[in-house]
Order: sequence, then C-alpha cells, then structure tokens
Amino acid sequence: MYSELFEQIGLTSNEAKIYEALLAAGETSVSHISAKAHIHRRNVYDALNRLIKKGLVFPIFQKNENLYRAVHPEKLLEVIKEKENVFAKVLPELTALYDKKPPDEAAYIYKGLEGFKNYMRDLVRVGQDTYFLGAKALWFTPGVPPSFLADFTAMAKQKKIKHYTLFDHRVKEKMPEAVKAIGGEYKFLPPGYSTPAVCDIFGNYVVTFTSADVGNFGEDGMIFVMINEELAESYRTWFKFMWDMCPGEKR
Repeated sequence: MYSELFEQIGLTSNEAKIYEALLAAGETSVSHISAKAHIHRRNVYDALNRLIKKGLVFPIFQKNENLYRAVHPEKLLEVIKEKENVFAKVLPELTALYDKKPPDEAAYIYKGLEGFKNYMRDLVRVGQDTYFLGAKALWFTPGVPPSFLADFTAMAKQKKIKHYTLFDHRVKEKMPEAVKAIGGEYKFLPPGYSTPAVCDIFGNYVVTFTSADVGNFGEDGMIFVMINEELAESYRTWFKFMWDMCPGEKR
C-alpha cells in the first residue's frame, strides 16, 4: 500500500516492502518478514542491513532468532531533509553549469503534469515579461500542488515579471476568480474566438499548448516549446496587435 511511496523517497523495492511489513507487524522475525513481504529470506537479510544503516530499522537481539522493528515513520522526513540539504549545497554549482550554455535555438515537447511544472519553472527562470494568448487559467490545473503554485507566484513577483494576458472569453464565465489571481494587465478575446490551444511568449520562448480546457491542462497534455529570438519577437508583435484590437475591461 505504501511501498511505492517509500520507493519515491529512495528506498529499493525490497527495502520499501520490508519497512512497510515492519510498520504493520511491530517486532518480528526474518521468517515473518519474508512471508509478509514475499521476499526470499536471503534477500531480506541484505535489505535489512541496508535499512539498519539508513537508520530506519533496528535489531532486537535474542538468544535464538533476532527480531527487527521499524523506526518511527518520522525518520522518513529526516531522510528526505538530509537529501534536500545535500542537494541544496551543490545546486548553485549545478545551476551555473546549466546556465553556462543556454540554448540559442531549440524545439522540444513537455508532457503531462510534470512537463507543465517544467514549463512554469522555465517561465520564472527566464524572468522576463510574459504574454499569454488564449489563456485558460491553466495555473490552477488539478494536480498542480498549491505549494508549487505559491512558490511560482512568489518567485515571479520577486523577479518583477509583468503579465499581459489575452484570456479565452470562457474564463470570464467559468473561472472569473482566476483573472485577478494571475495578476498583471489583461483583456478578453471576443466571443467566438475560443480554441483548445494556448500560446505563451517570454524571453526567446514561444510555448504552445494543445487540448487545454479552462482551468485544466490535463494529465496527458502536451506542450510544444520553441526557443528562437526572431520567432519570439514576431509572436510578441502579433500579440500586441491583437491586444490593441481587443477592448479593455471596465474596472
């Protein structure tokens, strides 16, 4: 039930199954662990030794067969924080390596919710004014953690990124609260010009979305990313033309 979650924080498959079995069983023997976790006894010993080294399991020495018990699950949070601290120390060096040769031109595809979050990271990393065409309040897609969105908006505010948004007209009807939440200057495309696509321009990036609904990018959505200075400037020019043609909202 929880073993997949334990694997996500770095435990091997056997370690995760054994730790879960121990949480349920309390103090128990290798034989019992092997039966409950469906792992060969020999492999149980190997995984137990690794869990002991990680501080997640401790042995209870007995005259006959030793027993084992899981450490309180709060220890898992310590494991995660320790990994975060190690990574945080080298992150500036990794960032410097990444930024050393930024792509002048590129074309690639992001997929799914993780791809959507990558797009949002690109937006704040580039840190330039953004132009949203046919916007559908996709930031509020179900599955995007509120904490992630809060960090994203805080970083955008810190970098003083200005947003210029031409919303899909349906946003006014379906998600009016999202308009002010996104912030910046905005207008609405006229009724009859709604499409399933969205186009965002920032820096040298032109990012297009397909099959997007109001407030929902979808779990299997696709994002087409193009990086080219001339192309981005052309899209910004077209955006500004449409912006000038659309009436402003009465405030």
